[in-house]
Amino acid sequence: MDSYLIQVNGHGNHAPILDVHLKTNGNSISLGKVKGRKGRWAVRASEMSKKTFNPVRAIVDSMKVEPNPKKAMISLSLGDPTVFGNLPTNDEVTRAVKEVLDSGHYNGYAPSVGYLSCREAVAAYYNCPEAPLEAQDIILTSGCSQAIELALAVLAKPGQNILVPRPGFSLYKTLALSMGIEVKLYNLLPEKAWEIDLKHLESLVDEKTACLIVNNPSNPCGSVFSKSHLQKILAVASRQCVPILADEIYGDMVFADCKYEPIATLSTNVPILSCGGLAKRWLVPGWRMGWILIHDRRDIFGNEIRDGLLRLSQRILGPCTIVQGALERILHRTPPEFYHNTLSILKSNADLCYAALSAIPGLQPVRPTGAMYLMVEIEMEHFPEFENDVEFTERLISEQSVFCLPATCFEYPNFFRVVITVPEEMILEACSRIQEFCETHYQGAEGAQDLECDK
Repeated sequence: MDSYLIQVNGHGNHAPILDVHLKTNGNSISLGKVKGRKGRWAVRASEMSKKTFNPVRAIVDSMKVEPNPKKAMISLSLGDPTVFGNLPTNDEVTRAVKEVLDSGHYNGYAPSVGYLSCREAVAAYYNCPEAPLEAQDIILTSGCSQAIELALAVLAKPGQNILVPRPGFSLYKTLALSMGIEVKLYNLLPEKAWEIDLKHLESLVDEKTACLIVNNPSNPCGSVFSKSHLQKILAVASRQCVPILADEIYGDMVFADCKYEPIATLSTNVPILSCGGLAKRWLVPGWRMGWILIHDRRDIFGNEIRDGLLRLSQRILGPCTIVQGALERILHRTPPEFYHNTLSILKSNADLCYAALSAIPGLQPVRPTGAMYLMVEIEMEHFPEFENDVEFTERLISEQSVFCLPATCFEYPNFFRVVITVPEEMILEACSRIQEFCETHYQGAEGAQDLECDK
């Protein structure tokens, strides 16, 4: 009968050694010494987790401030249109999900890129002669955030860099840094309705640039690029041979005096991964349904990028199957008046907010033309008791119970962002409180100079 002898040797700070002998048919054979695990627990967080950093959370969590107990809190900080209940989704959208749930046909696993019929529905919805799409060009994802993550992961590798707007959505940097990808920030110009500084953008491109992120309509700016400006952006990408990751989650969410142009409809040669989803336009961010549209008419991405997206999608096996099953009905049954009504409310709130804040000394709002946001410049020289936008917004909470995100969260100090999805009466009340706050702390040129001298 065969027998085994395992001897463990180890002492002090040295790892134990396993001395393994195999005895068979009366003969002893030594299998050598194998180094074992340390004799103590050593569980550490991964490098990826250590590199993951969300600037919004870091700044907001560091704001140790209590609101004024005499005033009800008004939060203009969270880009979730469902918070106050004034912007419900359409009945057709919820009915579509109920029908799918009752059918019992979508309770199992789906292909990691999504059901073929659902990808066909998305392709049909976005297909147009200028940017044709088929089911094979669609990857369904768990929200637009995962779409952006997959697109970044397939286009860029550690040591490369990506070009990201400033101000811009903080998730781009959070994802990139966790993957070991460098972030280069290109400037948006508030005096030009947040158009891209194209010269600055092009100056950042080098041999390690993996992609250019274009967010249109914009979070946090509420801006919408014109057709001519998009064409200039595409010209830079074409000249530099840099693919585009288009964050178009707010696509079609533009006000009546503006037109939304999907960037892929304006180019035949620049390869583009367009990321979108149900969250904002259909007002269901918690349903976590997003997609990537692959635009590659010159076959520059080729099979490599498509296969890469397929492999990456297999990490979590795709988005919720119930919502997938409802996609075709949601996309094709939602009545046009639903979109129109949503935009009418947002436009009305934007106009009210812009007019009210424009009348306040020391503030310079930039008029939005889409999405759900408005950016406001703080003329810090007139508020010398505050060091920066973070202090300004902290005191706004403690004195007036109004919470706006400091734009330092978006790499753009001395501005703050207002979310315009709240009910009209709350917008008006919040603007009134902001006015009272600014009137309390505003200093004219002489007053500000005196205060500086006293410091």
